[in-house]
Amino acid sequence: MVSPLETAVIVIDVQQGILPAGEGPRHQAAVAALDGVVARLADLQARARNAGATLIHVQHDAPDDHRLAKGTPGWEIRAELTPQAGEHVVHKTTCDSFLDTDLKPVLQEKGIRHVIIGGCMTPFCIDTTVRSAIAHGFDVTLVSDGHTTCDMGGLGFEQIIDHHNTVLGWFGTSTHKVVLKKAADAI
Repeated sequence: MVSPLETAVIVIDVQQGILPAGEGPRHQAAVAALDGVVARLADLQARARNAGATLIHVQHDAPDDHRLAKGTPGWEIRAELTPQAGEHVVHKTTCDSFLDTDLKPVLQEKGIRHVIIGGCMTPFCIDTTVRSAIAHGFDVTLVSDGHTTCDMGGLGFEQIIDHHNTVLGWFGTSTHKVVLKKAADAI
C-alpha cells in the first residue's frame, strides 16, 4: 500500500468549455455526466487534501480558435475543482500530460510513486496520460467513475468510458499497473 504522501491526485482538463457545443437529449446527458464526475472529483480532492496527498491540476492550453483557447472563459478550470494555494497546475498542449510539461519532475520532486487520475476527455487525455504514467514509472489508479467524454464516432459516451475502463484496467508492465477504483474508494 502506497502512503498518501507518495500519492498524487491528477485531475485532467475539467475546464468550462471541455464539452463541444451541442443540444438535445444526448448532449444534456453528457453535461449531466460531466457534472456528476465533477462532484465526485471534488469530493476526492477534499479527501486527498485531508490525507496529505499531492493535488495536480492539468489544464489544456489550446490554440486561439479552439473552445479551450488559453485565457478564454472555456479554458478556465471548473470552479468546483479550483486549485488551492500551493497546488501545482500543469499546462499542456497535447493529450499527454507528461509530454513537454513539468509533470514528471514535479512528481519526482515530491517523491510520488502512485498517481490517481480522473478528468476529461476519456479517449484522448485520460487514456494517453494513464499509459504515459505507466511508461514513466508510476503506478496508476484510474477513477472509474471519475472520467468522461462526449458521444463520438457513433458511440455513446457511456460506451467509450466502459471500453476505456476495461482496456486500461488490463494495462501495465511487470513493475507498474493500472487499477480501477471508484472515486469514493480511490484514497
